[in-house]
Amino acid sequence: MFSDTFLGTVRPDGSRSPTVADGGTTPFLHNSFVLWTAHGPHTATARDQTGQPAPPMADPDRASWYWARAGLPDGHGVSVVYARYTRTGSGPLDIAWQGNALAAFRANAYSGPASITPLPSSARIAWGAWLEPAGKYTYIYGTERTREGRSHLRLARVSGRDLRRSWQYWTTRGVWSGRERDAARLAGPDGALLTSDELSVVRHGSWYALVTQRADVPFSAETQIAWSRSPGGPFTRPRTVYTAPEAGPAGTYRNPDVIAYNPHEHPELEHGPRDIVLSYNVNSLAPADVIHRADIYRPRFLRLTLAPR
Repeated sequence: MFSDTFLGTVRPDGSRSPTVADGGTTPFLHNSFVLWTAHGPHTATARDQTGQPAPPMADPDRASWYWARAGLPDGHGVSVVYARYTRTGSGPLDIAWQGNALAAFRANAYSGPASITPLPSSARIAWGAWLEPAGKYTYIYGTERTREGRSHLRLARVSGRDLRRSWQYWTTRGVWSGRERDAARLAGPDGALLTSDELSVVRHGSWYALVTQRADVPFSAETQIAWSRSPGGPFTRPRTVYTAPEAGPAGTYRNPDVIAYNPHEHPELEHGPRDIVLSYNVNSLAPADVIHRADIYRPRFLRLTLAPR
């Protein structure tokens, strides 16, 4: 599952044509899929009325769009949580979250959802930062972004794997509540835990690994891991496990606008409880950079091995 997606051809010099909206030939979508089959990977999108590529989760209106959060197999295909956003200004970061939705895609039919279900959104929590099936529940992690631009982590759960069922929320009292407004900020060793907006919480043996971007430094290039004995914490103090070499004025591109962000764990690519496969995004705060150098705006992957305890 991808969010912002450039399609089309990269030129021999490593650049791409501007987007269609800017008068070029490069289609640009806010979400897409890449499917792996016996014949290799291919991109799955929808088509608009003129036959041009369109996002599988269609824009709700001309001013808004959907970005993918997390997804999981549901027995018929895949269910994906999407966050709806809108623009608040002309800058690359002038955006605002608007709400959450669940889209169910049938197997081999990824050009559009079979159904769309509104998800809890009244507490202004962007749910679906991560989905972790464990036992008889699916745990749903959400991020609450403060006015200062920091994110706090919250937790919900449903019975089974169907996110359309009734949600319960982890509270400050250490019990589950049926009211979204009762969802508590998950804790670290010094109070509420600061995280990035996108993250992962994956079980490794008897521990849960929270993979996040360092959150106390704006545009940090550091990927961190914190640990907990339970899905709801408390988590240990996050420790840096990797620093993206691409970011910042001293990075690979010698460009102060290049940033690294949104780390994720990929348990489907791991070979055991001591193996951790991570990805992160690289982008630029100057949109023209990723037109002139297409190689900037790609995910990077790395593999870590946990030391035996």
